[in-house]
Amino acid sequence: MQQKSKKSGKGMGNDSNLRTPIVVVMGHVDHGKTTLLDKIRGTAVAKGEAGLITQHIGATEVPLSVVQDFCGSRFGGEFQVPGLLFIDTPGHHAFTSMRSRGGSLADLAVLIVDLNEGFQPQTIESLGILKRFKTPFVVAANKMDRIGGWRPTPNAPFAKSMKAQSERVVEELDTRIYELVGELYKYGFDGDRYDRIPDFTKTVGIVPISAVTGEGVPDLLLILVGLAQKFLKENLKLTSSGPGVGTILEVKEERGLGTTLDVILYNGEFRSGDTVIVGTAHEPVITKIRALLKPKPLAEIRSEERFLPVKHVVAASGVKVSAPKLENALAGSTIRVVASPEEIETLTQELKSELEAVRVDAEVEGVILKADTIGSLEALVGELKAKNVAIHFADVGPISRRDVIRAAAIKDPLLSVILAFNVEILPDAISEIQKTNVPVFPSDIIYTIIENYEAWLDEQKMRIEQERLEAVIRPGAVRLLPDCVFRQSKPAIVGVQIVGGIVRTQVNLMREDGANVGEVKGIQAHNENVGSATVGQEVAISIDGPTVGRQIHEGDILYVNIPEKHARIVELELKPKLAEDEREVLEDFLEIKRKKDPFWGR
Repeated sequence: MQQKSKKSGKGMGNDSNLRTPIVVVMGHVDHGKTTLLDKIRGTAVAKGEAGLITQHIGATEVPLSVVQDFCGSRFGGEFQVPGLLFIDTPGHHAFTSMRSRGGSLADLAVLIVDLNEGFQPQTIESLGILKRFKTPFVVAANKMDRIGGWRPTPNAPFAKSMKAQSERVVEELDTRIYELVGELYKYGFDGDRYDRIPDFTKTVGIVPISAVTGEGVPDLLLILVGLAQKFLKENLKLTSSGPGVGTILEVKEERGLGTTLDVILYNGEFRSGDTVIVGTAHEPVITKIRALLKPKPLAEIRSEERFLPVKHVVAASGVKVSAPKLENALAGSTIRVVASPEEIETLTQELKSELEAVRVDAEVEGVILKADTIGSLEALVGELKAKNVAIHFADVGPISRRDVIRAAAIKDPLLSVILAFNVEILPDAISEIQKTNVPVFPSDIIYTIIENYEAWLDEQKMRIEQERLEAVIRPGAVRLLPDCVFRQSKPAIVGVQIVGGIVRTQVNLMREDGANVGEVKGIQAHNENVGSATVGQEVAISIDGPTVGRQIHEGDILYVNIPEKHARIVELELKPKLAEDEREVLEDFLEIKRKKDPFWGR
C-alpha cells in the first residue's frame, strides 16, 4: 500500500491525494536495469530504511524521504509527489503492457545504456516505443566505473565523483557521452549531459552513473522527482482515488492460490471483496477479488511465505490479485472495479474495444502477427506500418494451426509469413508449419523480429531476381560445321561450333535473314547429353523443324531467337554483365530484328 506522509513542508509529499509517479526502467539485457534498482533498495536497507522502501508486485516504491537521504543537501524545493514507483519487470514487456488507448501508463522512463557498449537492439527498440508513446525519459549512462583508472566514490553525486578523477578519465567519459548524444540524434532525439541542459522538455538528459558504486544515482533520482513534479502534477492528481483501474502485467499460477494477476494499479483503489471486470482475448470476465497480496518487506524477502494479504491498496502500486475465473485473463489488458451493476455493459464494451483497436483482420494480402499482450501487438503493428509492410491478420495469443493455414493461403511468397512476439507455437501449428513450410520469425525483441524478417526478405528478393534472370534467354550463335551432318531432318542433327554466347536446349534458332529455323531439342558433347554449350565448344545439336540442305546449310550462322520480352531484359538489365562475345552476338541479333521493325525489343 502506498505510504502517505503526515508531514508537510520542504522536500516532503504534502498532498495525500497525489499518486506516486510510475517509472519504467528500460534498456538492453545486462546493461544494469536490475543492478540499478538493487542499488537503490540495498542502500536503503543498509541505512536501516527497509521499511520505507515498499516492495510491490513487479515494482519498487521509493518514498521521497529515501530520495532526500540519497541526495543530501542537494535536495531542495517543494516536492509534492510522494516518491517514485519503479517498475522492475523486464522493461520493454512492462512498458508495452502498460498502455491505454494509444498511450503509455508510464509517467517517466529511464533508458539505461552501458557506456562501454553503446546502443544495442533492445536500446533501439526501447527508443522506438518511447517515441511512439511520447513518454518523457532520461538516459542513465551506466558503468562509468569500468573506465580504466576510475576512482570510485560510493553513492556520490556526479559532480563530486568527477573531482576524484584524472583528466584522462574525464575526457574518456565525455567522449563516450558524446557518442550517446550522436546515437540519440540518429533516432530523432536531441540529448546532452544533464548538467548542461536548460530545458528538459526539449533535450533528453544523459546522467552518467554506476549502478554498482551508486555514483550518479542521487542525480538520477533528483532529476526524476523534478520531472515528475514539473510535468506530471496534473496527470497525477487526476488518478488519485475512486474505483480502481489497473493494467495486467502477468497472468501466473501460484501454489495454493490458482491463477493470479500481477497488476499495476494506476488509478483509484482496490479492496478485497470488490467486484471487478477483467479483459480477456474474448468476452471480459466479471469476478470478485478474493485476496490482494503484497510481497513481504525487503528484510524478510527470503521467507518461505513470500506474500502478505492486504485489505486495501491505492494507486500507484503493484499488487497480486487472486480471484475466480482468471484463467483467460489477458496480459496488457485492464482490470477495473465495477462500482455499480449499471456500469457492466459500458465497461464490457470499453474492454473489448481496447483489443479491437489494435487487432487487424483485413482482406489485403499481408503478414500474420501474433503477440503476447495488447501493448506488444500495438507496438509490432506500429513498427510494420511505419515500414509499409502490409498486415493481413494481427491478434494476441499463441500461434495456432489456423494462423499457419491463413499464412499459407497468402499468394505473395514474401508476405506468406508469421511474425511472433513472445508467444508459444501450439503443437498442431508446428505440424502445419512442417507441412506448409511457412516461415515463422519469433523473438522477445520486436527489433529482432523485424530485422530478421527484413534480412529474409532481402535474401528472397535476391533469389527470385536470380531465378528470373536465369530464366531469361540469353544471346548465342552457332556455325554449322562442314561434313558434320548426322541426320538431315526430323530432327536435323548437325555438328556446330558455338561462336558466341550460350546455347541451351529448348531455345529457337533463326537464320541471318531473321527467319525462324526450329527448336534445339538436345545437345551432345563427347557423346554425353548436356543442357547447354558456351563459346568455343564444338557439339552436336538436334533441331526440330528444318531440313539440312533446304532451310539450313553447312557454314550457316544461326542465332538464338530471343523472345522480345527477354531481349528487352537482356539489353536493359544484363548488357553490362555480358561477356564481350555475348555483347557482339546481341548487337548482331538486334540489328537483324530491327531491320524489319526499328522498334522491336524497345
